[in-house]
Amino acid sequence: MRIHTRVYSTSNTDLMALKEENEVLNEIKKEDQYTNHHDFKTEEQSFSCSQTETTSIQERAQKSENISYFNCQDCGKSFTHKGSINRHMKIHTGEKPYSCPQCGKDFHQHGGLKVHMSIHTGERPFTCQQCGKRFKRIVNLDYHMRVHAGKSPFTCHQCGKNFCRKGTLDYHMRVHTERPYTCPHCTKSFSQKGKFEYHIRNHTREKPYICPQCGNGFIQKGHVIDHIRIHTGEKPFTCQQCGNSFRQKGCLNRHMKTHIGEK
Repeated sequence: MRIHTRVYSTSNTDLMALKEENEVLNEIKKEDQYTNHHDFKTEEQSFSCSQTETTSIQERAQKSENISYFNCQDCGKSFTHKGSINRHMKIHTGEKPYSCPQCGKDFHQHGGLKVHMSIHTGERPFTCQQCGKRFKRIVNLDYHMRVHAGKSPFTCHQCGKNFCRKGTLDYHMRVHTERPYTCPHCTKSFSQKGKFEYHIRNHTREKPYICPQCGNGFIQKGHVIDHIRIHTGEKPFTCQQCGNSFRQKGCLNRHMKTHIGEK
């Protein structure tokens, strides 16, 4: 008997877009868990009820038998809803109907735009329940939780620093081995893309980070986050000795010097 198989061909651009699509969908799923106060799950651990687990598996298996799947003719990916495959097809057609009102960057999916917008607003809605640190993306909180769990298995052999992700270690290794980003204005080179982009803005004076309250623009993301606290009155940095609070960590550090010599 001859078995027929279909070979799907995708360009490098499509592969990158497919990867981005999977990341966005996974992030939206985790955000729903966080927002609805469900058990928060990381890639390392999850929590489930032993009494209902068997029943849930049986129910899912029964439901899966009755599901109709919509298959993408370009890459073979399957979807359970027609609306999902319609959104997915924009990757192959190149359509990007969702535009950022701040910088004009376009996206295939609304979820991608939603994740991107936090760059401009400085919003950090996801809070670590153990230390209070806040994050703009749920995946960053996910990785941060591994620090509390003591799960940082990737170690830099040059300096001994530990990382939760191999990708982060690879990114860090450039500090020791290479500086691939070179400024076309002054030929200064950088090991990290973020520092390179920030440096370029010193030449171009581009200010992509906009305050949603007053419209002021800033070169660096951290600057707009500090600025927004002027409007909100937030002072997250607190002196452990006297209780005074400050908008910026630098202000707290300067204040701490006043306690030097105090008993």
